[in-house]
Amino acid sequence: MKRLLQEMEMPYREALRDILSFSTFARTEQTIRSLENLCRNYRLASDKKGVEYCRRVAFLGRQRAELISRNRKVAPEKRLHKKEVATWFKIWLETPALFDDWLSMRKDTAEFRELLAFESGGGLKSGGRDASGN
Repeated sequence: MKRLLQEMEMPYREALRDILSFSTFARTEQTIRSLENLCRNYRLASDKKGVEYCRRVAFLGRQRAELISRNRKVAPEKRLHKKEVATWFKIWLETPALFDDWLSMRKDTAEFRELLAFESGGGLKSGGRDASGN
């Protein structure tokens, strides 16, 4: 993220500096909603560079989550959590207009409720920081 921030001009750098966080599902949702709000504002202003920076941050989040999900040194529950997070970023990047409906339906599945139970029960905490800095 540091490299991407260094490439950005102000005010983009300021707007996107601390936005990427995916340590929990709630923080992931907050990140995506914040990116969506920024994107909407940039689109309304016809600011293609701002939209692209938002997409690059989301893509970086997806990449980092995918890397953690494939890392055999990471606990299986955390790998599943990060795989889910990567899917959220993927859906938002590919079909942002459908993301809210998709997420609502996803949260109603038994599979997601099981992941959320792991997260709530502390089964996903590693005691260290993840790639999102948390």
